[in-house]
Amino acid sequence: MVKEHINGFGKVYHTIEYDANNKWVYSNWIGYQTYIGIIAGADSCLHLLLENNCSLLLNDNREVIGPWDHAVEWIVTNWAPRAIAQGLRHFANVVSPESMAALSAEAMHLGVSGQLQMRSFGDMEQAQAWLRVAQHSRGK
Repeated sequence: MVKEHINGFGKVYHTIEYDANNKWVYSNWIGYQTYIGIIAGADSCLHLLLENNCSLLLNDNREVIGPWDHAVEWIVTNWAPRAIAQGLRHFANVVSPESMAALSAEAMHLGVSGQLQMRSFGDMEQAQAWLRVAQHSRGK
C-alpha cells in the first residue's frame, strides 16, 4: 500500500511503500522539498523499514526540483544513525538530473560514507540491480 505525503498546497511531495516482491522500501520524492517535509518523509521510511525488518532502501529523487541541502545535516546526523541502528545497510539513491538536487545528494553521500553502503545512480534499473546483488550477497 502506497502512503502519500501532501504539502501545504495539497500536492503530493513524497510517496513510500514496501515492495514485497523485491523486499525493499521504495521512497519517491516529487517537486521542491522543504525541511519539514523531508523530516516527515524520511521518518516514514524508518517506520516502513522497521515494520518489514528491511535493510534495503531505494530512494528515488528523479522528480525532485531544486536543492535540498537545507536538510542534509539533519539526514546525516539524525536520520542516518537511526536508520543504521535499526538495520538499514544498503541505500540506493537515484538522483535527479537537475544539478542542484544532484549536488544535495552528493553532500548526503559524503556525510554517511563509511557508515552505510550508499550509492547514487542516474538510472533506476542500475539502482535496482545493485540492491538485488546486495540482497543476494547477504543471503536475504
